[in-house]
Amino acid sequence: MEHKEIFNDLVIVMDTLRAECPWDKKQTIQTLSNLTVEEVYELTEAIALEDWDNLKEELGDVLLHILFYAKIASEKGKFTLSDMMSTQIEKLKRRHPHIYGDLKVADEAEVKRNWEQIKLSEGKKSVLGGVPKSLTAVIKAYRMQDKAAQVGFEWEKSEDVWLKVQEEMDELHEVMEDPKAPQDRKIEEFGDVMFSLINYARFNNIDPEQALQKVNNKFKSRFEYIEEKATQPLAEMSLEAMDALWNEAKMLEKQ
Repeated sequence: MEHKEIFNDLVIVMDTLRAECPWDKKQTIQTLSNLTVEEVYELTEAIALEDWDNLKEELGDVLLHILFYAKIASEKGKFTLSDMMSTQIEKLKRRHPHIYGDLKVADEAEVKRNWEQIKLSEGKKSVLGGVPKSLTAVIKAYRMQDKAAQVGFEWEKSEDVWLKVQEEMDELHEVMEDPKAPQDRKIEEFGDVMFSLINYARFNNIDPEQALQKVNNKFKSRFEYIEEKATQPLAEMSLEAMDALWNEAKMLEKQ
C-alpha cells in the first residue's frame, strides 16, 4: 500500500507539472527523447560506480520520464498509464509460463531460450529483431550474440571462443602490417577482433560494457591524479615522469 500511495503522489506531481510549468507544458515525445537517453546514461554510470545514493536519484529521473511519456500519450488519446502497465503485466505473465503456467524449466538458460521462442510466436520475424538499432555498438554486439545463443547458435566451450579471438587478432595483425591494405579492411578486421572479444566476455559471464566502463573510470581517476600532482604543465613533462605518477595512483588504489 505504501508503494501504491507514493506512486500515486508522483503521478500527481507529473500531472501538476504538465498543467502548470511552462517548460513541462511544451515538451513532446521528440523533445524528451535525447534527455531520456542522457538520464539512462547517468543511471548506468551510477551503476558502474555502485553509487547507491546517485542510483536512487537517477532511477527516479528515469521513472519520471516514463510517466511523462505516458502522460503525453494519454493527452493524445493513444494510451493511458494504466494501459501501459497492464500491457507490461500481461506480457510478463505470458513470457513466464514457468511461473504463471504449467511449464517446467531446469535453469536460467532454459528461461532465456523460452523467452526468445515465445517472442517469435508473438509474431517477431527475427530473433535479432528486438535489438534496437540505436544501441551502442558494444551493447548491440553483446545482445545479438546473446539472442543468437538462445536458439543454439553458440560455441560449446570457452576455449573455442578464445581460439576465434586469436584467429581474428592474427588477421588484424596481418592486415595492419600490410602497407597496401586499404583502411576499410583494417577497420573491418579491427571490428572482428572487438566482436570476438565481446563474445568471449559474454560466454564467460562478463558484461563488456560494464568492464569497459570500469576501466574508463579507473583511467580517469589515475590521469586526474597525474594532473593534480604534476609540478609542471603535462605537455612539458616526460612520459617517464607521468608514468611515475600513474604508478603512484595505482599504489594508492591498492591501499
